[in-house]
Amino acid sequence: SYYNAIGDRVPRARRGLMSRPTLEEVFAYRHAVDDAMVGLLRTVDESLRPLIELGLNHEQQHQELILTDIKHAFAQNPLKPAFREPRELAVAVATAPMHWVDFMGGVHQIGHDGQGFTFDNEGPRHRVYLENYRLASRPVTCGEYLAFIEDGGYTRPEFWLSDGWNAVAAGSWTAPLYWERINVEWWTMTLRGCLPVDEVEPVCHVSYFEADAYARWAGARLPTEAEWELAAIDQPLTGHFLEQGDLNPRPATGVGIAQLFGDVWEWTQSPYVPYPGSKPAAGALGEYNAKFMCNQLVLRGGSCATPESHIRATYRNFFPPEARWQFSGIRLAKDS
Repeated sequence: SYYNAIGDRVPRARRGLMSRPTLEEVFAYRHAVDDAMVGLLRTVDESLRPLIELGLNHEQQHQELILTDIKHAFAQNPLKPAFREPRELAVAVATAPMHWVDFMGGVHQIGHDGQGFTFDNEGPRHRVYLENYRLASRPVTCGEYLAFIEDGGYTRPEFWLSDGWNAVAAGSWTAPLYWERINVEWWTMTLRGCLPVDEVEPVCHVSYFEADAYARWAGARLPTEAEWELAAIDQPLTGHFLEQGDLNPRPATGVGIAQLFGDVWEWTQSPYVPYPGSKPAAGALGEYNAKFMCNQLVLRGGSCATPESHIRATYRNFFPPEARWQFSGIRLAKDS
């Protein structure tokens, strides 16, 4: 799909011209691959272990992306089909009030320590200097984002980066992706069909441009990825992940700093660039992450579609600033 070192690719715009196999052929192919892999794994050469481990983690990434792609495809369907049966709507509960959590600056280390699996973009571990800063105790909710919309957020250029303002105009953005105003209510597409916007849930499917504009409107900013990682490194890796089966962000619970993991990927203001001393692997594996280190921003923490075993505090996701189809949300930061 994108490994130029392996050979010529089918241009993306022409992939739709390729014929599709039948469902029966797809399952037959999948079973053949599964059988072949089981046989290989039983007798695998130790030298292949890192490549196989990378492949398994890459497959987890694709399982998450399949869910985001299904949601995007179903949202284009006028019938708004559901991937999963809708659940009975829970009684609305108040989300935890947002407060600020202080963190000490100074010289800190970030990046993976080399224990266990890691993608190459998570290292090497290195020192960073941070000023004192504050993070919001939870992500921004739909209700809080709705206040930004009602205050003319999408019509006020003072909050927007230049490219963001252009994206608003080009895409006719007036709300997060999948939001739709029906009569006097806001509705949103979910993997369980089209549902009323729940104001206590974390807002998601916002671009970096929207996250940054909201932060400016709120008198705050987005965190750097180093600030985010320092806050997350000692936190328990718990949250609403794929395994919980909600397939949608849930309201914040608990005390202290909440929901750093799961629910929504959190935009940071950090560009996706290599860490000091990073060297891409030779051959096609070097294309896995390094070739995308341009014009992308880092997101952290995983989402409700991320497998729990896949995420960690050092994990670096990345998307272009205009991307909205990922389960991406907002956590605010401030200087102390």
